[in-house]
Amino acid sequence: MSSPFSRAGTEYFLELLRDFLIDTFHFICKLSFRGEMLVSRQGGVALDAIPGIMWRISVKQQNIMPQLELNQKPALPRSPRPILLIGAGGIARDAHLPAYRKAGFPVAGIYDRDAERARQLARQFAVPTVFQSLQSAIREAPAGSVFDIAIPASQILPVLPHLPDGSGVLIQKPMGETLNEACKILDLCHQKQLRAAVNFQLRYAPYVLAARSLFEQHAIGELHDMEVRVSVYTPWHLWSFMQDAARVEILYHSIHYVDLLRSFLGEPRGVYAKTLKHPLSPQLAPTRSTLILDYGDTVRACISTNHGHVFGLGHQESFIKWEGTQGAIIAKMGLLMNYPAGAPDEMEYCILRGSEPPRWEPVRIAGSWFPDAFVGTMASVMRWADDPQDKPTTAVDDAFKTMALVEAAYRSSERGGEPAVNQ
Repeated sequence: MSSPFSRAGTEYFLELLRDFLIDTFHFICKLSFRGEMLVSRQGGVALDAIPGIMWRISVKQQNIMPQLELNQKPALPRSPRPILLIGAGGIARDAHLPAYRKAGFPVAGIYDRDAERARQLARQFAVPTVFQSLQSAIREAPAGSVFDIAIPASQILPVLPHLPDGSGVLIQKPMGETLNEACKILDLCHQKQLRAAVNFQLRYAPYVLAARSLFEQHAIGELHDMEVRVSVYTPWHLWSFMQDAARVEILYHSIHYVDLLRSFLGEPRGVYAKTLKHPLSPQLAPTRSTLILDYGDTVRACISTNHGHVFGLGHQESFIKWEGTQGAIIAKMGLLMNYPAGAPDEMEYCILRGSEPPRWEPVRIAGSWFPDAFVGTMASVMRWADDPQDKPTTAVDDAFKTMALVEAAYRSSERGGEPAVNQ
């Protein structure tokens, strides 16, 4: 007897049934990650082989777990805008221009006070135009250009007034050298209606994007501990402008970590900090720091940096760690080790699965902080220039809050610790 269903009809029915089961189990898995329901059963079959399924059942214990998605790429603009680069220093050479070349973002021209340095960089990266003055660079910039301000913090305020009102602008961090300068930069950006963001690009490093994916999928539960630890040798002589800077470590380096912790944990109540000189580089401002961000009695957030570890790679450290109630993540920032050559980045995560022993899963990292993270910050400004509602998380209004915490850290360091009471 022939079947009442055609072959095509049967396949269509099975496809509908499969989709229904997938959606149902996917919904249950999401509930289990939020702590609302724990799904576990004995027996059953493995469903990994069914195409399109975003979850799997463990054969050993049959805990239903979602297939976690670890995004490592930033959202890109629909159509890249031309970039006008102001500044041809080391950061432009090592990060900005390699990132834009990798992403296919067109760089229309470069201006730097050192014209020969600008010409060398233009030749290296096939940039068509080197401008002889800031005024000519701005005047001749293609319509719709995004201005990439890659200059030391002390030079930002003199440049911003020359930019066309309403322009898209990416400002190299920090947002000025002091909170007072940051206030003036913020006011100027508002007055000129600039769509301006600060280049806190660590938020867009591939391992940070992957960690945020886990965090946003509630995979590690409630985040209650974040730590950044850096113990490396940093060749500060590579940055000539830092040799006589009044502030170095927190303002130019740990500011990244302050911003990162804010982006995951929100605004802290305050900060405790101490920043110290290193005896091997007494001519520099402090290059070692310890910061604790105060999030109350249950959340630990700390940063520890030492840029004077001259004892080889064997015991250098450079990592970010996230701990939650259901899991943990650790990422090695290889860039900072053996700088500027760097070392490979590494990332692992551990998700608690009932009574199973904790197991760390390695993650293959596609790219690194330099240059890949710089794609994300520029892309976010381009997207904002296209859509006024698509405001980036590193816009100057948010960046100002990071600057305020940095200023508070320096005040805390100057005040010193609470003296012990002699009994």
